[in-house]
Amino acid sequence: MTEKGEISDRDNAVFEAGIKLGALYHQFICTPVSMETVEELERAIERSVSLQPWVNSVEVKIDREKVRKCENENQFSYCELSGEMLDVKVVVLYEKVEVHARVKYEEEMDYPLMRVEKVTKQEHIQF
Repeated sequence: MTEKGEISDRDNAVFEAGIKLGALYHQFICTPVSMETVEELERAIERSVSLQPWVNSVEVKIDREKVRKCENENQFSYCELSGEMLDVKVVVLYEKVEVHARVKYEEEMDYPLMRVEKVTKQEHIQF
């Protein structure tokens, strides 16, 4: 247990996970995307985010159906990445605390919601 006002490893891990999702979201939204480039964009986002401190893993999925629909709405056959298209999972490992966080479009809220899905303390971390 931490003393009042002390920042714990758990606090830092959750903060780092939130920062990763926020940075990813605001960095890549409005990036041009098409069915031809969607897979490369997923990998570029994953590789970019994975360079940040304490990122253990990143998984990016872009809704191809929404890209396809968007592509067909203009004569240039591409669109811009939107929050509605994203499903991103980030795992941060800070000291012995592992945080699983996600941004995913929630239809009932009409909003790409960021949330912490799981926080665990790892007893045996191997480096």
